[in-house]
Amino acid sequence: MIKNATNQSQGMLLFQLTALQSFAIGTLKVKEIVPYTTLTAIPHSHPTVLGAANLRGDTLPVIDMAKSIGYPPLTKDELKNCYIIITDCRRMLVGFLVRGINKITECNWHNIDPPPSALGNNVFVTGVTTVENKLVQLLDVELILSKIFPDAPDSLHPILTDVQREVLRPLKILLVDDSAVARKQLSQALDSISIPYFIATNGRDALEMLKHAAEANQPFDILVSDIEMPGLDGYELAFEVQNNAILSNAYIILHTSLSSEISVSQAHQVGAHEALTKFEANELIHAMLRGAKMKDTAAIA
Repeated sequence: MIKNATNQSQGMLLFQLTALQSFAIGTLKVKEIVPYTTLTAIPHSHPTVLGAANLRGDTLPVIDMAKSIGYPPLTKDELKNCYIIITDCRRMLVGFLVRGINKITECNWHNIDPPPSALGNNVFVTGVTTVENKLVQLLDVELILSKIFPDAPDSLHPILTDVQREVLRPLKILLVDDSAVARKQLSQALDSISIPYFIATNGRDALEMLKHAAEANQPFDILVSDIEMPGLDGYELAFEVQNNAILSNAYIILHTSLSSEISVSQAHQVGAHEALTKFEANELIHAMLRGAKMKDTAAIA
């Protein structure tokens, strides 16, 4: 029995893309913040990619974050006062150029609210909160990157045999992710091989779905959850599942956009069976197959 959840703490990095609005990303995605440096042009790159920077031996693309989400692009006169936020996400180092850095602040991720309808169809916002009485919008970095650096089609469609497909088809699978692009990737992967599934957009809803299914004697067999989510994150969800007797038979697969061994280690500490850096469809499907095999072994025993 697990005694306590992970001690990992994630804050928020607040920054400016416009003069009036504040935006944020979770600090786990942030590797470093550096002043603007001269960039080298990248031929045939996406219109939002300003060029490449060489920082401590790493060459990485630098994106105009404001332009990437539909705000006025940076002007040449502004560049010298800008900062580059270096992120580690989707297995790549990328720099986001922003107009200004405000601060890093502690955050109670349970208090992050869904974006209000007044924000319109701004799909780049995954949540909102207030800091010092000012509205802060939490950006979906994965969605931004997916539009600039689309996944290769082959990475979204797993390959498996008919026998493997029939092993997975009877299982009750729950997918959990606050990112619209990640949910689409997960759905496409399973749709392409005709595997049924359920979806939750946050950890709290997922936990309720797991409880209701178990109480109805139709428990979920496999839980696939993002780690970095507002509210109840993947670590906490895994911890809750493993410490609830009627839920603990679920095979837990946590996935993260962070290329970090720390995230994987902490996932195991809270009781997850697998931890993947997303997204590679074949890795996910084979993790599910391992879950199916473990459940078969347990049933025989």
